[in-house]
Amino acid sequence: MSDTLVVASKVKKYIKEQSGMNSSSSVMDALTKIVERECAQAIERARHAKRKTVMDRDFDLGM
Repeated sequence: MSDTLVVASKVKKYIKEQSGMNSSSSVMDALTKIVERECAQAIERARHAKRKTVMDRDFDLGM
């Protein structure tokens, strides 16, 4: 497993403020996997566009 790519204290604070719920430590591992997957997809989109810069538009935000 790689380094955690999310700031645990910020995520825990956000979840607590939005819902009043606590979050387990395994949430950070799950979010890191999601971030890694999304970054890999964005990198491929940038490569496909023949760019060496990953841009916000390379992420599928579902909007």
